[in-house]
Amino acid sequence: MAFDPTTLRFDDAGLIPCIAQDAESHEVLMVAWMNAEAVTRTLDTGRVTYWSRSRQAFWVKGESSGHVQELVDFRLDCDRDCLLVTVRQTGPACHTNRRSCFYTAVRDGVEVEIMTPMA
Repeated sequence: MAFDPTTLRFDDAGLIPCIAQDAESHEVLMVAWMNAEAVTRTLDTGRVTYWSRSRQAFWVKGESSGHVQELVDFRLDCDRDCLLVTVRQTGPACHTNRRSCFYTAVRDGVEVEIMTPMA
């Protein structure tokens, strides 16, 4: 069966959350948003493309930073309302220059930074 992006369950703004995961380590790198066109562009080009809610524009990961996400696999969850992309990540995924956006843990009620910026 051919994939039809219109079968995805987008929110009222026409967006769907997308989790980016490292294809080798399985580390969760970041969460961002896609619209139907970003989904299509990602699948057509193999370069992960998101929709920036703040800029109201497409955002090809790594276009300006060089921290590219090369698509390895594109998955849908059971409800078709969330996406998982497995990627080959070049450099940090987070705009704070960390490997992952999930660099703060809550341990015993205290926030702990568990990852420093990459050199």
